[in-house]
Amino acid sequence: MIQHPAGIMQIDADYVAHGLASVYLIRQGDRLALIETGTAHTVPHVLAAIAELGLTPEHLDWIILTHIHLDHAAGAGALMEKCPNAKLVVHPRGAAHMINPAKLEVGTMAVYGEENYRKLYGALIPVAAERVVEAAEGFMLNFNGRTFTFFDTPGHALHHVCIHDSLSNALFSGDTFGVSYRIFDTAEGGVLLFVTTTPVHFDPQAMRASIERIAALEPAAVYLTHYGPVTADDSNVAQLLASLDAFVAIANAEKEQKEGRVERMAAAILDWLMSRARELNPALDEALRRRWLATDARLNAQGLEVWLSRQ
Repeated sequence: MIQHPAGIMQIDADYVAHGLASVYLIRQGDRLALIETGTAHTVPHVLAAIAELGLTPEHLDWIILTHIHLDHAAGAGALMEKCPNAKLVVHPRGAAHMINPAKLEVGTMAVYGEENYRKLYGALIPVAAERVVEAAEGFMLNFNGRTFTFFDTPGHALHHVCIHDSLSNALFSGDTFGVSYRIFDTAEGGVLLFVTTTPVHFDPQAMRASIERIAALEPAAVYLTHYGPVTADDSNVAQLLASLDAFVAIANAEKEQKEGRVERMAAAILDWLMSRARELNPALDEALRRRWLATDARLNAQGLEVWLSRQ
């Protein structure tokens, strides 16, 4: 568990590899809120962190999802079972899927196969409707004296919110403000930051607007699910938007060549990311760079394929 200012604690989600995904436990007095749940495999880590604080699951009042992609939300039902006082806060478009996750589960199994699905996510447990709170644009939540304000931030997903915390002036961005793995960080404070265009709702105009909206809030920090805090300074925003423009250009170049284009887009995205990673931190091992970036390149290409198919 990593301690951040204002009672914010970062817990590794134990998803695929350490340092890939995180959830955030926030303490205000003796009450707790959790932003993101990770998968079913994350739940024991959250419960252990609560115990480490000398508190119990009964102290957890709010479980908040930025969106319902399963690396962010698959553990929600299991955690709600363990935390009897908690309410689940989710975008209105995602609420029904948390109450009845059967369609979400079947669809994901169709992509991954049941064995890989169980390995990655566990099982989705329904959440009782009366324990679900829908957080639309402008929703404000009083968390034991500090205010969480919710912003509708599409681009990555139509069911995506970002959450501003009044006490820390921090923003929890899910996937809207991109991904940034700490392995690429430099001693001078440089980070590798790029957008995620994974299936199925990618919209470049909406993503640009959401990124610019986050930057306009001037948060003290932006807490990424993947992975940890970054700043929303001009340099990082420019880096994010450059990746957005680059990935869209790669997709548009393949618009008329449907056969095999996912593979070609994935290769082009990986080449682009590898080039930026080399520029940022040339000392980092080349094979290590590739290992950390290849999956994102492939998933981004798959999301771009869905976007192209809608045009």
